[in-house]
Amino acid sequence: MTKFKAFILTAFLLASSATWASGSEHNKPFDLADVLAHHLMDHAFIPLNFGGKKVMEGEPGYDPHHASAVFEDHTTHKKYHFVGGLDLHITKRVTMMWIAAVFLLAVFIPAANKIKANPNGVASRFTNVVEVLVNFIRKDVADVNMDSHHHGDAKPYYGYVLSLFFFILFCNLFGLIPPVGEYLALGNSHSFIANFWSGITATGDVSVTGSLAAITFLLIFVTGFAKQGPSFFFVGIVPKGVPAALYPMLWFLEALVSPLAKVFALTIRLFANMTAGHIIILAFMGFIFQFQNYLVAIPSISGSVAIFLLEIFVAFLQAYIFTLLTCLFVGSAMHRH
Repeated sequence: MTKFKAFILTAFLLASSATWASGSEHNKPFDLADVLAHHLMDHAFIPLNFGGKKVMEGEPGYDPHHASAVFEDHTTHKKYHFVGGLDLHITKRVTMMWIAAVFLLAVFIPAANKIKANPNGVASRFTNVVEVLVNFIRKDVADVNMDSHHHGDAKPYYGYVLSLFFFILFCNLFGLIPPVGEYLALGNSHSFIANFWSGITATGDVSVTGSLAAITFLLIFVTGFAKQGPSFFFVGIVPKGVPAALYPMLWFLEALVSPLAKVFALTIRLFANMTAGHIIILAFMGFIFQFQNYLVAIPSISGSVAIFLLEIFVAFLQAYIFTLLTCLFVGSAMHRH
């Protein structure tokens, strides 16, 4: 019975989320492309520009088609955008990352305090789960892939590796929660609360996954120079025993092509996996509104729930893979092959 209730709740959340996404205008025909754009595309909703000029609707220079973001003045209800300057507008994905970061603090600070107060005891199931996950990442991911020669090589990286895993994990999982802000805003998808919890997956953006991969890229070279010295980039990056004739080609591959390929692989793998599942779920739910047939709803909802449950597993798996590959890449730079 409990599993059946969970199934019904998940189906309701998926169906109702798609209903809101299809628009509150009942006369508007259903458009799957609009639904996908609503859930997958990012947009700015809090203006933040430095040094630019604010151009209101109707003024000379107002061109919404070439503006990075268009906003609405709550007093005059006119639209405006900025020309020039530095745009650092707050977007839906930024707020979802903020929520994930705050959730990290809210979960791990109390857990750490409880464990510190009673290190040899069993505080609660909550702290036990945290300890299991933390020890798994430390011992089975970081230590195994970084402590190749000297025990303790991975210890300085624990903070980053754990933060990386749990940040990606929470971003992935929060993207599976429907945009409940639209319910609280009575269907107004343009309200502040609807934008703040948009239900969008932060890791479903190339700029987010690319930034995380870029940190790994920098960490590879920082670690290489720290562990092997200045010779790392010119000598240590190429395996020992390479013939002199092949050395220039292998140096080019190892020093330039290989790091960029690693960044590209990390970026696209996480982005593609976190986007593909959402597209499939929305496509399944879109069949209901497209065909407007009760018989279509049964396989659509069943398929959506199956993919949704699979996405929960994928959320953990992709956080693990990204962290594992980061440890592998950084660990390989600690010592010469």
